[in-house]
Amino acid sequence: MLIAGFGTMTQAMLTGWLRAGYAPASFTVYNPRAKPVPGGVRMVTEWPDRAPDTIILGFKPQLLPELAPAMQSLAGQDTLVISILGGVGLTQLGEAFPEAGGIVRFMPNLAVALNLSPILLAGSVDDRIAARVTELADALGHAEWMAQEAGYDAATALAGSGPAFLYRVIDGFAEAGSRLGLDDELAARLALGMVHGAAVLAAGADRSPAQLADEVASPNGMTRRGLDVLDDCGALAELLTETLRAARDRGAEMAAEAAGKG
Repeated sequence: MLIAGFGTMTQAMLTGWLRAGYAPASFTVYNPRAKPVPGGVRMVTEWPDRAPDTIILGFKPQLLPELAPAMQSLAGQDTLVISILGGVGLTQLGEAFPEAGGIVRFMPNLAVALNLSPILLAGSVDDRIAARVTELADALGHAEWMAQEAGYDAATALAGSGPAFLYRVIDGFAEAGSRLGLDDELAARLALGMVHGAAVLAAGADRSPAQLADEVASPNGMTRRGLDVLDDCGALAELLTETLRAARDRGAEMAAEAAGKG
């Protein structure tokens, strides 16, 4: 497998695959400038001579028109192209790699390093290739195939960009605690520990998060009074909708920018 581009996300993906038991020797990393890689993984600064069975596109989306021509000889009928390029759709990828044996969009988040990320997948491929991609995705967390690519940017905003938004929420809880008189470091520890515990509990529960919230909130109690603020006129849902909308719409803008450079 050739990993083309070795930034934060592809480094996390490689960590996850190695953690899941994949052999280091099965990976080659291409990057214009050499970077440290785990033992047994091959690092190259020139495109390899032999076509791999799989190419992971992990560079900046704006570089696709520049890099695709140099990769044509590597992306033939026996090669699967997997793209984590935000905002770059299947049509554009097909134009960039017309001879590829299969093309799949593959969107993780940084929890792949812990094998805990949902992986958004989209692409019209045969059952054999779909099974291969699903295996790669499940090794990093769990595969989520999208029936329609039309919703891919919205799903990416939620599952791919979402961790960044959640980190802001954690910091927001900590700042709110500080504003109410708590020591800054204590507030930060409480916020992070609370979110971690709540997420683990929700992931393993047989009830929805809404039901869990109601179980915590006794009638006319402290928690219920706080929930009333979040629920007032759908304030929290409206804020998060606008957050995801902005991220989703940026995906479309990025696709247009990348296409304009082609």
